[in-house]
Amino acid sequence: MKVLITFGQIHVHSINGKTLDKDCVASIHCETYEEGRKKAFEYFDGKFHNCYDSEKAPANLMEYFPRGIIEI
Repeated sequence: MKVLITFGQIHVHSINGKTLDKDCVASIHCETYEEGRKKAFEYFDGKFHNCYDSEKAPANLMEYFPRGIIEI
């Protein structure tokens, strides 16, 4: 499964050479939602906006993120 992470207006991160900010969604591969959320806290030091199960995310989620999904 995948967990999708969104970021606040001032949250900017660099993971594996990829810049993550308010204009993109990070995708984390994991076995469970809880595992993905835990990884998000580790990767982003708790500084992100929302965490979604990719299968339950709002249908219109991507209209707000012009840079799209970035896998980390």
